[in-house]
Amino acid sequence: MLKRFALGLALIFAAGLAQAQPAAGVEYRELSTPLSADTAGKIEVIEFFWYGCPHCYHFEPVLGPWVKAMPKDTQLRRIPAIFNDEWAQGARAYYALEAIGEIPRLHKPLFDAVHQGPRLNVANEAALTEWLGKQGVDTKKFAAAYRSFSVEGKVKRAAQLTQAYKIEGVPSMAVNGKYVVITDNIKSFDQMVEVADYLIERSRNEGSKAAPKK
Repeated sequence: MLKRFALGLALIFAAGLAQAQPAAGVEYRELSTPLSADTAGKIEVIEFFWYGCPHCYHFEPVLGPWVKAMPKDTQLRRIPAIFNDEWAQGARAYYALEAIGEIPRLHKPLFDAVHQGPRLNVANEAALTEWLGKQGVDTKKFAAAYRSFSVEGKVKRAAQLTQAYKIEGVPSMAVNGKYVVITDNIKSFDQMVEVADYLIERSRNEGSKAAPKK
């Protein structure tokens, strides 16, 4: 009896593990035509976001520690999603700050400024510039980057990738130019990164199978 009971528990546990594994069409979808990743030699994870999105803001405390614990063969790339002109202005602000090396220092404070207290409108260039000046940013340098050809190109590329990955809302995650987490069926931010972990491992295994034998 005890052996049968133990066996029953083992089968139930195994079934639970099988159910927990993310499924195609449920927790993630596969692009019919994979896209080229911009992060050479690594498994690229993309976070599509918008500074004005409260869900993106609340995702940051989960995403930050997860990124710090990423394996060395994996790299996060943030892409500001673009659905309209207001979102494009937010993307322009992000890429201008990236161009002058201020994203590591100001990404979170900028999110805070948008969602706490007197809320900053990132699409308002004058208000954003005033806020940046208070953060010790060289506003002339920022203005030059904001209107630069390279930033304009990145904004256009972000809009193209938002469409290419068929992103419908944010935050969204894509893995290795091939997989996208289906957020409609995700119940928590923790589950979102768990699905991303699964897709990273899947991409790693696919890469190993494709690698030629020495």
